[in-house]
Amino acid sequence: MTILITGSSGHLGEALCRTFEAQGRAYISADIKTGPYTQETGDIADAEFSARIMKGVRAVLHTATLHKPHVATHSMQDFVDTNITGTLNLLEAAIAEGVGSFIFTSTTSTFGEAMRPPPGSPAVLVTEDLAPVPRNIYGVTKLAAENICRLFHKLHGLPCLILRTSRFFPEEDDKGAIRNAYEDMNAKLNELTYRRVDIADVVSAHLCALDRAREIGFGRYIISATTPFQPGDMEELGRNAPAVLKRYADYEGEYARRGWRMFDTLDRVYVNDLARKELGWNPEFDFLTALDRIKRNESPFSLLRDIIGKKGYHDEIFEDGPFPVNE
Repeated sequence: MTILITGSSGHLGEALCRTFEAQGRAYISADIKTGPYTQETGDIADAEFSARIMKGVRAVLHTATLHKPHVATHSMQDFVDTNITGTLNLLEAAIAEGVGSFIFTSTTSTFGEAMRPPPGSPAVLVTEDLAPVPRNIYGVTKLAAENICRLFHKLHGLPCLILRTSRFFPEEDDKGAIRNAYEDMNAKLNELTYRRVDIADVVSAHLCALDRAREIGFGRYIISATTPFQPGDMEELGRNAPAVLKRYADYEGEYARRGWRMFDTLDRVYVNDLARKELGWNPEFDFLTALDRIKRNESPFSLLRDIIGKKGYHDEIFEDGPFPVNE
């Protein structure tokens, strides 16, 4: 079975292509940018290009997107063209070609304002039941694309699964306050407790989705590292996150040795229970495994993540961080 992988020059697209090659699985890859794993170069906003790359395809892994880092450098129309029109073009081409399943890579950013409580308030427990309230054009267009996928499932019976991934990029944090107050690895380990996932686990989630798509039909799933926190912790996490983490992990000694510290408070906690239950997904990397690895002076993340490394999101290099921030 031939799989179409869009966004093959990006972090996740390359990770999927590398995995497919290692497994000897057939795939067609496409991206607007050239890259070592990109076979077809073009714009999915071009309906003819989308139709051409869909020929002979039996399933789609649609990872191509304009990301949050592009909000300050691209127009709203650019986001509509890529994230909405591009997805629509691929879905229409998939129906015309008789594709068996369509996996859409979305983002936890669709929840937006719904997971930003006032300072000192309890952290928000983010499950699939939380109603999204996008806060920028990125979230708006990704949510719109999700709903177009749902519509194509309803109208045509196309199995469509939505994977709302949390952050997995290796680049430095976009917030200067975090970059200035925490070592990069310190911040990323902290995030594994509530809002980060390893790219190897994102890949395995997509493979699980491919296997289960026809059986499930349609579904939306949060793809994030398994949190150590429980629903009853939300109130205290909004006031004193280090004290809560201490109940679940013996982290203080190792953190002290490295001059690290946990974030003072958390505003959200992503829950991956539904993805693990319905997709049969078993993520390998979380805060506890990362902590064990750094205690052994090993990389806390997957080899795949380290091999792909940083890609950046722009050709330009910015002075104030990895990309300009437009809140």
